[in-house]
Amino acid sequence: MEYFFTETQQEIRSLARRFAEEKMKPVREELDKTGEFPHEQMRELGGLGLMGVYIPEEYGGLGGGIMEMCIVVEELCRIDGAAGLCYAACGLGTYPIILGGTQEQKKKYLPRLAQGELAAFAITEAMAGSDASNVKTTARKDGDGYVLNGTKQFITNGSVAKIYSVIVSTNPKRGPRGLSGFIVEDGMPGFGYGKVEDKMGIRCSKTSELVFEDCRVPAENLIGGKEGYGFIHTMKTFDRTRPGVGAQALGIAQGALEESVEYAKTRVQFDAPISSFQAVQLMLADMAIQVEASRALVYEAARAIDAGMKNAAGIASMAKVMASDTAMKVTTDAVQVFGGYGYMKEYPVEKMMRDAKITQIYEGTNQIQRMVIASELIKGTVW
Repeated sequence: MEYFFTETQQEIRSLARRFAEEKMKPVREELDKTGEFPHEQMRELGGLGLMGVYIPEEYGGLGGGIMEMCIVVEELCRIDGAAGLCYAACGLGTYPIILGGTQEQKKKYLPRLAQGELAAFAITEAMAGSDASNVKTTARKDGDGYVLNGTKQFITNGSVAKIYSVIVSTNPKRGPRGLSGFIVEDGMPGFGYGKVEDKMGIRCSKTSELVFEDCRVPAENLIGGKEGYGFIHTMKTFDRTRPGVGAQALGIAQGALEESVEYAKTRVQFDAPISSFQAVQLMLADMAIQVEASRALVYEAARAIDAGMKNAAGIASMAKVMASDTAMKVTTDAVQVFGGYGYMKEYPVEKMMRDAKITQIYEGTNQIQRMVIASELIKGTVW
């Protein structure tokens, strides 16, 4: 389908696709097996300039936006949803700085991120998952800095990122209005890592605990320079990065569809390729319809956000829900098309099915997303 990409966007897509085919595809099975983080791939993405496609030019990026990020994420995840997530999570960690950081913070950190340093975003805790406001990690003002104490859980790129956007409570009495964001760097005294999770899918992506034990952070690392804006920065970030989750799911679904079509054309049963059987044709057609509908919504959401849409929560949530539900359905059907072989690890679709599931869960479960969409509908702010 024609989505009227600019010349720059077409070049970004071609570069990301070539990189995924040449650098990611040969090692995806091994990375899934070992769970080893793709450090070399991330370094190469930085060298190609793709780590900075959504970072303003004045800070060393390419000056694109959510659309450019989604293009790269989709192409990477078409081959490997896990390694693609390692890239996408950097955007999640970077956007609080882009949206809420002071000029000094942007000048200090965005060029490093554009060049390929890894970022992560940390809000989730044992009791703060879907209820993102129930953060218990605290930051206490102490002289010319803050002292952080608490534990973050399920942090994507945790233990491998160098720069973290961390949401903590600076005033527990104020609930979500008492949350603030801090930029925490790997190696700061009192900042360490706990459990690294052993996951069903997205296995080469590191998911770990962050542990803060009297971790001193300079006051200049308070995002935006003001307390109490952490929840606002979080919601604004999610409104922009949820289409990125949609793009991840879309890429996984597209990859599964392509694998299914190729397999159906070569797998022979009853002296004919199974692609000649109407039952299989109808499955493939439905998969293609769902993928293309998801792509249209993900791109629409990205373009609306980049155009300055005032209230993007509804469309961002729609893109995330549609694409992730599609990814789960399409990858499940892909395994069915492959039959018994689809259940075997030597074929890629079982990995795609495992990788797809998490897209319905993180950055707000799809049940929460539907609540957001309904709320925006009732308020009349979706369109």
